[in-house]
Amino acid sequence: MTIVIFAMNQKGFAVVEWLLQAHPTNLMVVGARDSNVQRDFYEEIKGACHGCGVPFLDRSEAKGLVAEHVIAVGWRWIIRDCRELIVFHDSLLPRYRGFAPLPTALLNGDDEVGVTALFGDDDYDCGDIIAQKRLHIRYPVKVQEVIDLITPLYTELADEIVNAILAGSPLKGIPQDEATASYSPWRDEDDYRVDWSRDAREIKRFIDAVGYPYNGASSEVGGSLVRILDASVEPEVKIEQRVPGKVTFIHEGLPIVACGTGMLRLLDVRDGAGSSLLPLAKFRSRFK
Repeated sequence: MTIVIFAMNQKGFAVVEWLLQAHPTNLMVVGARDSNVQRDFYEEIKGACHGCGVPFLDRSEAKGLVAEHVIAVGWRWIIRDCRELIVFHDSLLPRYRGFAPLPTALLNGDDEVGVTALFGDDDYDCGDIIAQKRLHIRYPVKVQEVIDLITPLYTELADEIVNAILAGSPLKGIPQDEATASYSPWRDEDDYRVDWSRDAREIKRFIDAVGYPYNGASSEVGGSLVRILDASVEPEVKIEQRVPGKVTFIHEGLPIVACGTGMLRLLDVRDGAGSSLLPLAKFRSRFK
């Protein structure tokens, strides 16, 4: 029996690496590049398969592939031509169906995130739930830290499901509660822009939620787009005629910016080439 794994990114690589050790004779892997993250683990997935003698196909080579059992981890496209499709989704369904659910959960300040294994369905992320694993988190926390913490849950879930398939044990699913379902929208470059009119704590959480491996929070200063990769919340001060985004203080070479409410110290600001812009060339700078 061959199980085909459609895998992308860090969690996909972890699942493939784990299964290559446990079930190398039962696997085929399909990979794809992902331009939405800074590191997509495509070469690592491909190299691990080649190192174990396990067949690896690029997405472009997998058209027409017919399989009985398919598991998709981090995959972004529709998969057809399989009897049983199992999808690993980056949330505790039925909440956050759709795109980039983990950043959305962090933006909302959820204290619990997780992974759901579900049966593929005609409507995305609506299939019956096979199993879930949960992770409690505390803020402040960066998205990469959460990915590192949640990745072992993916490998545990994959191992349980693959062992059940190979043992011939039927997988059972539970229908999702439509009354509690919600959706996470797709994101593009516009969604990385900082809204300085918001509270400093919300902006800090935003910076942490869309940082590496994503492109990072962005803003405009001096007519140029910059990336804000780290910040800390500072004590509030009373500002008359407050204008969010204005640099109000410079402490130890680091700008402190007025937000809609609260103050934010910028710890890491980069230009388009990735070079640090701190200390700022001008005190009278405005982030837009």
